[in-house]
Amino acid sequence: MDTSESSSTTDEGTAKAPGGDPPARGWRRWAMDTRPLRIPAYRRLWSSTIVTAVGSQLTAVAVPKQIYDITQSSAWVGYASLAGLVPMVVFALWGGAVADTVDRRKLLLITNIGIAVTSLLFWAQAVTGLDSVPVLMILLAAQQAFFGLNQPARSASVARLVPPEQLPAANALGTTVMQVGLVVGPLLAGVLIPVIGLPELYLIDALALSVAVWAVFRLPALPPLAGTGTRRAGVREIADGFRYMAGHKVLLLSFLADIVAMVFGMPRALFPELAAGTYHASDPGFALGVLFAGISVGAVLGGLFSGAFSRARRHGWMVIGSVVGWGLAMVGFGLSGNLWVAFGFLVAGGVADMVSMVFRGAILLSAATDEMRGRMQGVFTVVVAGGPRLADVLHGTAGSLFGPRAAVAGGGALVVLVMLALAAAMPALRRYRI
Repeated sequence: MDTSESSSTTDEGTAKAPGGDPPARGWRRWAMDTRPLRIPAYRRLWSSTIVTAVGSQLTAVAVPKQIYDITQSSAWVGYASLAGLVPMVVFALWGGAVADTVDRRKLLLITNIGIAVTSLLFWAQAVTGLDSVPVLMILLAAQQAFFGLNQPARSASVARLVPPEQLPAANALGTTVMQVGLVVGPLLAGVLIPVIGLPELYLIDALALSVAVWAVFRLPALPPLAGTGTRRAGVREIADGFRYMAGHKVLLLSFLADIVAMVFGMPRALFPELAAGTYHASDPGFALGVLFAGISVGAVLGGLFSGAFSRARRHGWMVIGSVVGWGLAMVGFGLSGNLWVAFGFLVAGGVADMVSMVFRGAILLSAATDEMRGRMQGVFTVVVAGGPRLADVLHGTAGSLFGPRAAVAGGGALVVLVMLALAAAMPALRRYRI
């Protein structure tokens, strides 16, 4: 592996893919790279993601719907979101440290069971007609805490299951499934709520999570590699993870690239105003749905055709190019005055975002040693969750001051300028390849 920073060699215990794959030809060069699915252990981990990607979105829709039905207040819906965010952030950081000290399979089992139990409790409170907002917020906080513990271990495990050259393909497979869930899950919830009601929606999620528990149970043991594990998972170990990241510029830059793209370039807070005003739509609700779907549609398309880029070896340049592409797409979106042109730019942005996610994830898994992967994934989880929320505040304020289209286009231009400046000033990311 040729990098400007020290990076790990292939770990002991990393699953080996069937060797000697011939180069892809014809349409297969563009289609999704499914080589990691030939590895049974990765296939089990991925299958657990399939069944939960849609199910988790059912609960994500059901909880705010139930809170609004009880309170008739959007403010309480916002408070519930905060109640879920805080424990997720805290436990993601701690969960990353825990994932570096224990068998990751056992941690995944415990946390998946915890998430499933909270879904059953959601069902129980709904079917009994409890209608208690505090209970809902406590259950949501508990579920997000389990998710925070689960996600770093899940992501860090991928590098132990597939060879380094297949990490982009594995990330594309996992991310595509999650993006499909983001599109299909809310639509399915909207169809099912009037038909079967909220309690059954929670129950479907719980059943899906039970399938995920079985898939994780069949994974191989994933203990710390010999000589790399630590015995504690406290504040000091979390701080060690941040020091490790600061000392490895390619890791730091991969996080900064995501922060730049999301904080300056994620304009979703302005979607309602744009749908109601800029596009003069006869049905603002439809226009709003089109805008919210655009990025996810692009990400799914990027995943389906990930064979076009997943075999690239210059991971650093792929991150730089995709973040710049995202920024340019947001500039185009901000300048467009037609709904469907705007949708096209959002789709293009979603493709760029998918490429960025794939290669940033691959860098985190390949450039960090196994003893630090959990902590790096914990920080990654926090950045992914927190960046868009900071963007909501920034874009909402800028939109009020300068107008929504200027705020979107200006944010996209900032993404391009800042990313190019980082790439020019710090060559570690440009030089990174496997």
